Amino acid sequence: MTEARRSAAAPPACPTPEELLRKAIGAGSVSDRARWARRGLATRAPLDRTVQAMLLRQLCLSHCEAGRFAEALQVALQAIELDVLADVLHHDAARAALAAGDVDAAAAHFRMAARRGPASRRAFHLWTLGSTLFLACRYASAIVALERAVRWGTRDKPLYRAHLALVRLAAGEQVEDLQAKIDALGAASERGYSQFVLGHLAYASAEWPAAQQYLGAFVRRVEAGSPLVVMALGGELTMARATLATMASN
Repeated sequence: MTEARRSAAAPPACPTPEELLRKAIGAGSVSDRARWARRGLATRAPLDRTVQAMLLRQLCLSHCEAGRFAEALQVALQAIELDVLADVLHHDAARAALAAGDVDAAAAHFRMAARRGPASRRAFHLWTLGSTLFLACRYASAIVALERAVRWGTRDKPLYRAHLALVRLAAGEQVEDLQAKIDALGAASERGYSQFVLGHLAYASAEWPAAQQYLGAFVRRVEAGSPLVVMALGGELTMARATLATMASN
C-alpha cells in the first residue's frame, strides 16, 4: 500500500481538549455549548487543569442559559476545586446562586471572588457584590462593598462612586457633591450599566424625563441581550421596569 493510500485509510484524528473548548466557546446554541464542553471533559487525552476549569465553565454557562441554575452552581463548585481561575468561577457560582434566589450564597461567592482574584479584577467583584446587596435592600453592607470598590477601582471609578451615591440616597443619607458624581459618570459613559445608575439618580433628583430616557434605554439594551445578560442583570431589569412604571402612573 502506498503512503497516500495509508493516509487516506487512517481514521480522522480526535479533536484535542483545547479544540473542543474553542468549539464550546464559539457555539451558536446552548445545546452545542454543552455538547462540546462534555466531549472535552470526557476526553481520554491528558487534561490540563486550566482547560478543564474552562470546559466546566462552559458547561456551567450552558446550564445558566437554559435556566438550570442549581446544576450550574454544582458545576461551578466542581470547577472551583481545581484552584485555577478561582475568582471567575466564584463569580459564576454567585450568578447561578443569585438566579436561584439565594442572595446569601451569592454574596459569599462574590466576596470569595474579590478575595481570590487579582488586584485588577477586585474592584469589579466588589462592585458586583455591592450592587447585589443594594438590590436586596441591604444598604449598609452594600455601602461597605462599594466603598471598597471605589478604593480599588481605576477606569470604572466614576461608575462605582455614582453607584455608591445611589445606595447612600436609598439608605436615607446625605450625599456630598452629588451633581459632580453624576457629571463624572455621564462624561465617562452614558451607556450600559451607567444608564441604570444615572436613571435612578435622575429619578431620585426628580429629573423624571432624564430618568425615563436612561432607564428606558437600559431596559431595551438588556432585553436585546443574550440569555446570560438577562440573567446577570435580572434584578436591575426588574428595578428599572418598576421605576419606569411608577413614573408612568404619576
